[in-house]
Amino acid sequence: MKMETTYIRNLFETNNLFEKRHTLSRNEYLKSKGTIDTNIYLIEEGSLKVCIYKDSEEQIIRFGYKDNFIVALDSFLTEQVSEFSIQAIKKTSVRIIPKKNITTFLSQDTQHLKIWIALLEDLIVQQIEREKDLLTSSPKERYERVLQRSPQLFQQIPNKHIANYLRMTPETLSRLKKYCV
Repeated sequence: MKMETTYIRNLFETNNLFEKRHTLSRNEYLKSKGTIDTNIYLIEEGSLKVCIYKDSEEQIIRFGYKDNFIVALDSFLTEQVSEFSIQAIKKTSVRIIPKKNITTFLSQDTQHLKIWIALLEDLIVQQIEREKDLLTSSPKERYERVLQRSPQLFQQIPNKHIANYLRMTPETLSRLKKYCV
């Protein structure tokens, strides 16, 4: 049961789950590694990247842009420190839903719980697709999979970030974009 963002946003609006707005400058962190973050964010404009650092090298694992929900899911669920960072790629505005608002919302109606489960299922499927991408050895296959799954990514996110996400050099991505059209 895939949920449309507009439907979910309207439902969250109707139930007053959003508490505030926050605007980030380019490169500003919404969440830094080594912190706890139990908020859910709706991106109103701009774009974000979720990354982890391995041997001081950034590894992008997820993107979010207009009308996407984004969350440090491990920290949200466990209320523990997360090694993930969420950083603005360009000036970005988000609306914030604290976990306590979601918890109250879920306890009010079993239909709300069904919607929450559908959202989590969608996140899990996205994560599985991401893992498949990483296990695909060919840069061309990774590029084609992401292009098919998220063509809007290539309009919203700079190539250098997409290349990092796809585990290839920007030059390789540029060649693939040129020859795989």
